Amino acid sequence: MHRFLARASLAALISAGAPAAATAHAYLSRAIPPAGGTVTSPPAEVRCSFTEQLEPKFSALEVLNAAGTRVDMGNMHLDPHDARQMVVGVRPLPPGIFTVIWHAVSVDTHRTEGRFTFTVAK
Repeated sequence: MHRFLARASLAALISAGAPAAATAHAYLSRAIPPAGGTVTSPPAEVRCSFTEQLEPKFSALEVLNAAGTRVDMGNMHLDPHDARQMVVGVRPLPPGIFTVIWHAVSVDTHRTEGRFTFTVAK
């Protein structure tokens, strides 16, 4: 019985700490243009907001056209007022579907990555 209580107590402590550990990763929380969205005017930049502050040296943001060619300006930077936001300028975009690929490393060194598309309407 003592072993069972010890294991149950340990399990409770581990699960109590799990939510705090999960928030240590930088997850995409919002994007402009919106993920999966359609815009009527081509954006001048793509802005991705994350749940944690980012390390710019190890984070990346790229925008590709339907042919897989980069259409961003290669000038990814963090917003000077909010280190949770990555920004990259884009060349003038024609109508079509574009893919945003991101790699985010939070300041506590956890890495996440993902991708989404947005559409520029005709």
